[in-house]
This record gives sequence, C-alpha cells and structure tokens, in this order.
Amino acid sequence: MERAVLGQFYNQIGIFLPEENQALQYLRDLLDKQECRDNDVYNFLRFWAEASDKPLVLFLDEFDGLIGNSLIFLLKQFRTGYTNRPKHFPQTLCLVGVCDLRDYKVKTKEQEALGVLYSPFNIKAESLGLPDFSLEQITELFGQHTKETGQVFTPEAIGYAFEQTRGQPWLVNALAYQACFRDVKDRSVAITLDVIERAREALIKRCDTHMDALLDRLNETRVRDIVDVLLSSSEGTGFPPDDLQYVRDLGLISRKEIRIANPIYQEIIPRALAYTKQEEILQDLVWYQKKDGLLDVPKLLTGFVQFYRENSEVWTEKFAYKEAGPHLLLLAFLQRIINGGGKIHREYALGRKRVDLLITWKTQRFVIELKVKRQESDLVKGLEQTSEYMDVSGATEGYLVVFDRDIKKSWDEKIYHKIENISGKIIEVWGM
Repeated sequence: MERAVLGQFYNQIGIFLPEENQALQYLRDLLDKQECRDNDVYNFLRFWAEASDKPLVLFLDEFDGLIGNSLIFLLKQFRTGYTNRPKHFPQTLCLVGVCDLRDYKVKTKEQEALGVLYSPFNIKAESLGLPDFSLEQITELFGQHTKETGQVFTPEAIGYAFEQTRGQPWLVNALAYQACFRDVKDRSVAITLDVIERAREALIKRCDTHMDALLDRLNETRVRDIVDVLLSSSEGTGFPPDDLQYVRDLGLISRKEIRIANPIYQEIIPRALAYTKQEEILQDLVWYQKKDGLLDVPKLLTGFVQFYRENSEVWTEKFAYKEAGPHLLLLAFLQRIINGGGKIHREYALGRKRVDLLITWKTQRFVIELKVKRQESDLVKGLEQTSEYMDVSGATEGYLVVFDRDIKKSWDEKIYHKIENISGKIIEVWGM
C-alpha cells in the first residue's frame, strides 16, 4: 500500500508539477528500494515541504477508497506531521470522499476489550459537504448548457430531474450528461421529459462508479441495520445517532427525514441487493402473458407463491437483510419478469408498515401492496392502504401480498388467496 501511494505521488507530480525535481528524485530513490518503510509517506511530505519555497496544499481524491488498516495507517502519518506545518509538512491536506473523517475509528489493544473507539485523526479543521441542488440551481445549471450549445431543457424535464434526484449533485450531472451527450447529441433537439425518463433508466441499469461505491457500503453493519428497516417500511428501533449521521453523510438517506434519499436510489438499492437472486430465478415472461400481450397478474402471483414457498427459507437465512428479505425476493421475481417491458415504481419509508409497488405494463396500471402480518388487524389496514394507493396512483387493478413470518405455522396455514371489495374496488389478497 505504501509503495502504491508513493507511486501515485510520483506519477501525479511528474504530470502536473514536472519542475519539482527534488521531490521527484526523492520519490525515485524511495521507489528504487526493495521495501518501503512504515513512515515513508510522512518522510516524503516533510522533505517536499522543507524543499519547497511555497507552502504545500495537498488534495487526495477518493481517499476513502482505502479501507481498514491501510486508511488508518495513512491518517496516522498525516497526524504526525500536523504540528510541524507549514515549514516541515504540507500547510493543508484536503481529503475528498463520501465519508466524514469522524467516521473512521479504530481500537487499540487496551481498548478492544472495553469496546471503546478512538479517532486517529482528531485534528480535522472542517468538513465541507457538497449540498443538494435546489430546483432553481438545477434550472440555472441546465441553463448554462443551453447558453453554450443552444439545446434547451423543457420545464417538465427540469422538474422531473429534480424530483428523481432530489438535487443530489452527482446524479443531476450524470442524468444531464446521459441525456445530452449519449441520448440526444443533436443540439437542435430539446431535452424533454421523455428524454430524461430514458436517461434515468439508463443510469439505473448502468450503475456507474459513484453508485458502485455507495452500494458497497450496503454490506456494512451500521448501514444495513438502517436500510433494512427502511426497505421493509418497519418501525424504527432507535438508531444510534452516529450511524444515522454516517448513512446521511454517504447520501443514502435524506438529511431531513429517515427515508431513502431520492427515487433513483430507491430503485437502485433493492435492485442491487436482489440482483444475485434475480439472476437465479428461472422464470419466463411468456408464462405470464395473455394472448393480447397484457400481464396475467393473478397467474404471476400464483407463480411467486410457489417460488416463495420453495426458496424463501434458504434465501432469507443466508441474506443479511432479514427484515426486507421477503420484499426483496418479490422484487427480484417481478424484476425478472417485467424487466425491459414495463416499469416498477417503489414507495417505502420508515414506519409506513407496507411497501407500495405501482407497475405499468402497456395499458395496465396495477398496484401490489406488500405487508408483513404481525397481528390480525394488519390485514384490514393493508386492504384500506391498497385501496387508497389505487386512488392516488390511478391503478385499475389492486393486489395485497401478505407475508406471515410466524415460524410456528405450516405453509398450508399461511398460503391462501381471496378476493375483497373495499370501497367499490376489487382487491385480490395473496397470503404466504
């Protein structure tokens, strides 16, 4: 790791500051050695600061790509040089990443038994977070593109971009880049709502580096404990404030409330978590299509009931997201069938006690409400909520899927299908 960091210093200085001959020669000498010493990064930065006639300011991008001991190791060397600034160490170190330095903690041998954590980098001057864009700022940003190229964004396209990204800076730029530089390169053609919708889908399916980095965090315990509850829309259980702040710093949940940060992340997170299982599902779209090309939803849900009976126990045992396991298994099943021919719109948030799915397929708009049964009144509430969501979404078909997680019951006791009439709406209920 030490050699890799020094090698990057050498490459970047050679490209951008080739006149820094002393620094480059020092690095060449270090890299020519068979092994690097534990403090070679500190020694180099001290040498460079002493040899330079100007104070040094060092920017390290994607710094939190380093993990574990490698990260702590570097932070300790930076801490060692802190008090020697600016003559004997860089005046300023700017570490750029998705996490705040306060989130990096380590245990000493003495503290490990007590479970006490300390930060090896308690000399942080300030954390600067890039705030989310407002609708006005997105309008201004897209307006700069229009001024330079003549290509306009319709008001509907701008509004949809804000709604889907909630102003997350990377997503805003990625969405616009996809629309303007991949999908519609002709500057005389306006960027419309339809273009931005297609760009959104492309972004979700592509999962660029930024998203990959965030999705990697989903395996961390303190991230999983919060996201698991959100995906299942369960009641919160008093999340530790430091964990909440960490997940907010990552940009995975909103800064204003405990919910997934934006609709694009709402799509990407469950897809990513269920992707492996989705690839294992041996289901074919043609099994569930009618002669006119429309989906036979009751047949599809019948197929899922059998699939869930055969696979849920093994999959949920292995799966880290215990609360959201049944929901994610259904999402994987639906995504496998619907992928490419329709869209699944998801709604979930802390404490709602259900997950709303609106699925559009050709002329069909149908609601599938997911609910975990904990008491008998949950079924009544689920029917009312399904009816309400059908009203809000304009759906013509409604289905309520009830997961009974009582391990004392047999499958024959859990599995049922019935039809209910709620406020004039026909809702099919599937228990499992």
